[in-house]
Amino acid sequence: MSRIQLALNVDDLDAAITFYSKLFGAQPAKVKPGYANFAIADPPLKLVLLENPGAGGSINHLGVEVASSEAVRAETARLVEEGLITAEETNTTCCYATQDKVWATGPGGESWEIYTVLADSEVFGAGADHSAVDTAAPCCSGAR
Repeated sequence: MSRIQLALNVDDLDAAITFYSKLFGAQPAKVKPGYANFAIADPPLKLVLLENPGAGGSINHLGVEVASSEAVRAETARLVEEGLITAEETNTTCCYATQDKVWATGPGGESWEIYTVLADSEVFGAGADHSAVDTAAPCCSGAR
């Protein structure tokens, strides 16, 4: 399974959860301090909301969620051949999940990740609580 990820900065997390719950007819899959995500089946979308007052309505980062670490490695090899890799992260904790991922930066400076979720986490980033993480930057990315 693959699906596009859209990570949005929002001014008010509760208001954004209410809006996107109504828009997509779905409840969040995960809600943590300053963070929520929706795993929407139709259209296949992982919608991530990052509370960043003053930055609401802007893109935090984009991504493609894939089914396995093997798929991340295959995409990494393909992107290396294309000259698009900016950073690789394995077994990293980010956005309340442990993940394997690779980052690429688009022509407009937009950050894209191809990732798989290995496990849930109780912390936003590796060894950090939510308040210590710069959620205005792409989640836990070496691509910042």
